[in-house]
Amino acid sequence: MTDLNDLKQKFARFMVGRYGSDELNQALFGTVLVLIVISFFVRSHVFLVVELLLLVLAYGRMFSKNTARRFQENQRFLDVRFRALERWRKIRERLKDGRKYKIFKCPNCGQKLRIPRGHGKIRVRCRKCGHEFEGRS
Repeated sequence: MTDLNDLKQKFARFMVGRYGSDELNQALFGTVLVLIVISFFVRSHVFLVVELLLLVLAYGRMFSKNTARRFQENQRFLDVRFRALERWRKIRERLKDGRKYKIFKCPNCGQKLRIPRGHGKIRVRCRKCGHEFEGRS
């Protein structure tokens, strides 16, 4: 048991001043796992090369002493991931609301207006500019 504790302490001393793991590294390792599963079914050396490159990149980031640069990389990754998830959330919302509501765009100011479906031909008044127009819900 003391050998395990000694090993843990040596590794902890080794990691002092190094970046460690973050969300980008977790995504890289997750991608490697997915590629490993795919490579069981699709025999190609391309998957092996990509897996190895991603592993080298992930471990290189983890053991890097340039923590400011790794932090910036992670922040860019989080920003891109957030934008992608927001876009996906908006698409899901639009698909879900599309059954219940019709979206009109005001011809005067471009404001989007959500009107319940099933009311036939109606007059719509824009809340932003007050312009009235006809539409079919």
